Amino acid sequence: MKGTAGAPDARTQLASIVFAVILLDSTGTVREANPAAEELLGSSAVRLVGRSFFDIVAIADSRVADALRGSDGQMIARGLAIEVGRRERRVNLTCSPIAGDPGWRIVTLSDAGQEDEDRDAERIELRAPTVLAHEIKNPLAAIRGASQLLTRRASERDKPLTQLIATEVDRIAQLVDRMQQLGSAATVVSAPCNLHEAIRNAVSTVRTSRGDEVETVEEFDPSLPLVLADRAALEQILINLIANACDASRGGASPQVEVRTRFTGGLVFNAIRLGKATRLPIEVSVIDNGPGIDPALRDHVFEPFVSSKPQGQGLGLALVRKLVRDMGGRIAHERDDRAGLTLFRINLPVASKGEGE
Repeated sequence: MKGTAGAPDARTQLASIVFAVILLDSTGTVREANPAAEELLGSSAVRLVGRSFFDIVAIADSRVADALRGSDGQMIARGLAIEVGRRERRVNLTCSPIAGDPGWRIVTLSDAGQEDEDRDAERIELRAPTVLAHEIKNPLAAIRGASQLLTRRASERDKPLTQLIATEVDRIAQLVDRMQQLGSAATVVSAPCNLHEAIRNAVSTVRTSRGDEVETVEEFDPSLPLVLADRAALEQILINLIANACDASRGGASPQVEVRTRFTGGLVFNAIRLGKATRLPIEVSVIDNGPGIDPALRDHVFEPFVSSKPQGQGLGLALVRKLVRDMGGRIAHERDDRAGLTLFRINLPVASKGEGE
């Protein structure tokens, strides 16, 4: 059977898709399932249709489960832990509402292990810090406990030394926590969010915690649509970048950090995500007028343990890159020596028109 202009009909197209596609009605009942869904869920379409999706798939993350049950909004969750027929696996999930049919949506599932080469390289890169963090934590706790015992028995002259041990142990523990965060495989839940609200929250957080004299300038495109992102992760990314920019510009004659948003128009970025190309036309830039990163380090700024700061740990930008990529976005660093500016640019996908409004 052929569709318009001799093209294969919708059912044939659906059957040809390599990842699982499931049609749910307003009650969460399965109404259609393609062959890839039959394979992933271990059951035929005849057995799947008419059953509640949540009776078939157990979702470990309550945020995702609640969003699927009660929201008509678009959503993407990467690295989601599910259980199907007593089998545990990690998948990438998307939920797309059907225009004109309230409550009906299309859910797709794909194996989270089928990542692009860029993500595979990043996972290998981050494995060492994660393993190292795990091995350090236990002896750190023992050292901390021993320092507390020594403090009780030490003379007044020696107490500063035992306190120094405790202080340094705490500093290392904070580093370990950041290393574990860098290598974590936590689920990222992307949903429509207001980029400008996220930026203003991040700027407010940085100003409150630092209280320095660095001027922060906003140059926003008010016509931008909602972006598809994990709101909490997006704010953490922005806080890290804005705080770094403040550090970099401090000490200059007129220290300034600018946060700029725009729609890239003809300059379209693409990322392979969940088995399909994704446009990333929303751009947010964090710009500072500091001296810039050492040229020898510029090609490595997103790698763990690379830092231009004297006391820097080199994990902040590595974590930023991980969070951006987990949301399906892209981040880049650029130095404009002529203008004396350092730029970090993030590109994100647009939420489907009308979603989340």
